[in-house]
Amino acid sequence: MMIERTHLRILRELERKGSVTAAADALNLTQSALSHTVKKLESMIGGPLWVKDGRGVRLTQAGHYLLKEAKRVLPQLERIDETLLQFAQHEQGSLNIGMECHPCYQWLLKVVSPFLSQFPNVDLDVKQSFQFGGMAALFNHDIDLLVTPDPLHRPGVTFEPVFSYELVLVVGATHPLHDLNHVEPHALVNEVLLTYPVDVDRLDIFQQFLLPANCRPKKHKTLEATEILLQMVASNRGVTALPRWLVEQTANTLPIRPLRLGQEGIYKHIHLGRRDDDRDSPLVQSFFDIAKSITF
Repeated sequence: MMIERTHLRILRELERKGSVTAAADALNLTQSALSHTVKKLESMIGGPLWVKDGRGVRLTQAGHYLLKEAKRVLPQLERIDETLLQFAQHEQGSLNIGMECHPCYQWLLKVVSPFLSQFPNVDLDVKQSFQFGGMAALFNHDIDLLVTPDPLHRPGVTFEPVFSYELVLVVGATHPLHDLNHVEPHALVNEVLLTYPVDVDRLDIFQQFLLPANCRPKKHKTLEATEILLQMVASNRGVTALPRWLVEQTANTLPIRPLRLGQEGIYKHIHLGRRDDDRDSPLVQSFFDIAKSITF
């Protein structure tokens, strides 16, 4: 077999550490041992993986290709190692969840609690680093489930709606719009709109409300933390759009009010996505079953 895991790890550490010496240290190899391993591979593929460039090195086309594959393959192999170790230690496995839904954590906590009670030996992790690349993470086995309000349907992955909610405009208690039952898009043209740091083409307040009416807010600002976002709204520093259930949970501690977006409102679902080859996984199926049972 030409390619070994060591080759992939060398390329990954070379990119991470920036030099051959540092990569060897990170892998607990001597520099000569690392060089010998690489030269042996280079002799088999008939060309170099990198060339000297001043005090550093520069990857060749073959080196760039192998680095790209290392980033794809190594996380999957490491997940296999982790799962096999858990089996050897009589654990039931692990479940990694990726989040593409900023305000969904209160909902997720209600799912996680009974899930952990049902599977006391299962290790569960929630990853935010895949907020803008959840599908790739799912295909690469970096995560087992993807939580998103905007599923991208692709072969090999199945999404199911598990929780419905209404998206509403949130305003402060003394805001001029406070007494309205609903708002139309033109009402926001003089407002500061606060959102999470998500591309506009994935923000429902733009795509389903403002842009179809050819309207834009006076200013668009982004904030990462839900708590800070709601504090800004309560202080009349702007308005935002959030699930009604989240606003109603917070309205007893902050002077804010939800308003319907348009006369009919905007309704969404939280979806869970899983790989089709995990359909028979008891962990995945149990998580789906619990998620569907949660209401606010």
